[in-house]
Amino acid sequence: MTTDGAKPNSETRAFKGDKSSPTPSPSASVLVISAKNDILLLRRVQSSTSFASAHVFPGGHISPQDGTLPPLNDVRRHEDSEAYRISAIRECFEETGILIANKKGSDGLLELNDKEREESRHAVHNEKIPFKVWLNEKDAIANTASLIPFTRWLTPINVPRQRFSTQMYIYFLPLSCSSKPRAQNTIPTSDGGVENTEAGFKPVAEWLRLFRANELILFPPQFYLLSLLAPFLHESSEIQTLQAQRDALLSFVERKEDGEPSWGEKSISPQPLFKLAQKMVFGLDQPGPELAATGRKGDGKRVITWIFKDGRPQELQVRWRADVEREKIEALEGGMPVHIITREEAEKERHESQYSGGRQKL
Repeated sequence: MTTDGAKPNSETRAFKGDKSSPTPSPSASVLVISAKNDILLLRRVQSSTSFASAHVFPGGHISPQDGTLPPLNDVRRHEDSEAYRISAIRECFEETGILIANKKGSDGLLELNDKEREESRHAVHNEKIPFKVWLNEKDAIANTASLIPFTRWLTPINVPRQRFSTQMYIYFLPLSCSSKPRAQNTIPTSDGGVENTEAGFKPVAEWLRLFRANELILFPPQFYLLSLLAPFLHESSEIQTLQAQRDALLSFVERKEDGEPSWGEKSISPQPLFKLAQKMVFGLDQPGPELAATGRKGDGKRVITWIFKDGRPQELQVRWRADVEREKIEALEGGMPVHIITREEAEKERHESQYSGGRQKL
């Protein structure tokens, strides 16, 4: 019952949970798109407790300083909110030096010199000063309204060590930044090896090429989201072309098709389906156990396939689910083995691959 005696609806119903499964930790991440429509990735340090040595988007855990979230078992804890947005902006600043904030009363990004930027990001990271207090001292405000929700990810319950409830966002740096990038602090730098060793922009197609050439590590969420961006963002020197690309991407993100939620509303918790030709096939339609009773959905049209090798997922592909299901039927009709993956097998695969964290070498 709620405090007013009414029966809880789908928005307030508590999730009882699986006591053997870790509670997901709230976190936020932002896909920063440059003035040239390149995408920002960081390389995590080898000792990181999650995605070690992998290339990831800026982001991290929500801190109490970011704001208050609903109680632990309240499903609204897994919804976009001010706390998630502040966390994404704070983490981006700490990890890359890019500050998504404006001078109060201005539409332009807050400008800092290099020395001030480096000192401030480390002071915020080391909790010498709360992020919002620091912003207020600079007569600035976090530009939370500029963040565009772009899926939520709930780690599956078969991950034994740590789970996350991660709100993803897209942020477009102003196209005008190309005229004076350093003054507007839009050139990323690593945090000196605290959490990442590299930070940089590259075209989406180039990041994917480097991954396929086995020159960097991407995990399924990052690979999937980059694959979604790839058809829209391309190199160009024409501002009109770059803006048209952004408009097309925004239209895609906001679109609802065939009963599917918009990309801002999708919640994805990858679930093992079957193994076909040595490849694991994971469905993306389930929202995660914490949200199972809310009616929220993931991506029912696509799947991710991969092979676990050398301690990490490799040969990743984002494919249409209908195509993979058809191949499954053809394989069965042809007498080829199609192995249905059990929860225990998926847990063993993830544990051995250190999917939820641990040390990995590239």
